[in-house]
Amino acid sequence: MARKHQLREQRAGTVINVTSKKQESEIIQALSGVVDYLANKYGSRINLIHAKQWLLKDIVAELRHTYPEVSFHYHFDNSSIRPDGGVLFIQGADTDELTYPILISEVKNQGTNDLRVKEGLPKQAKGNAIERLGKNLIGLRTALIRESIFPFVCFGYGCDFAANSSIRDRVSTMAMFGELNKTHLHVEESGRFNRGSFYFREARWSVGEMQEVMKDIAERSVLYYFSKYREEHFQVD
Repeated sequence: MARKHQLREQRAGTVINVTSKKQESEIIQALSGVVDYLANKYGSRINLIHAKQWLLKDIVAELRHTYPEVSFHYHFDNSSIRPDGGVLFIQGADTDELTYPILISEVKNQGTNDLRVKEGLPKQAKGNAIERLGKNLIGLRTALIRESIFPFVCFGYGCDFAANSSIRDRVSTMAMFGELNKTHLHVEESGRFNRGSFYFREARWSVGEMQEVMKDIAERSVLYYFSKYREEHFQVD
């Protein structure tokens, strides 16, 4: 089955199709609220699609289409990038070879030393959950290098991200030294800095807090695509 038809079957509507394990997670609850908001506001003007993963073969196919003079490679057809909140995008015309992500979301919890101290246990070395973001970021930034937005957001919480923790500078490095807890949707300085948005703190993020940030990113991404490709391009029968 062609990829475009497979995507049509994943149409978001008002329900996000994810595994049962993730259905109860806060990031998915927030994402569902974003989908409802966009569906109510734009109606048939956009066709929302949610995918749990973005296959490397599809990313490479789009890169080859956009940059035919550049060589791209991957090894296995089933390899993919799987953000915690998946990828939400709008569908272009049937003949279109590209996808148009409007929201890519992750959530990371790191740090148990606060609990260990309360239990009288010695502190452990700080974890590396944040480092695992690196691979995804490289792949996603490359996948969207053709665009002037990077609609990626990661919410991090836990004692490793407290204000006095040096781990925060690891996050800042991944954010291309952009300011944390601030949305960076548009690429800066002639395409050099496609930072993305990194919201990190010690306290857990609520569904409402994440939803407001995600809604802003998704809606402004829709408007960006409307401006660049014209709204008619996304009105699919």
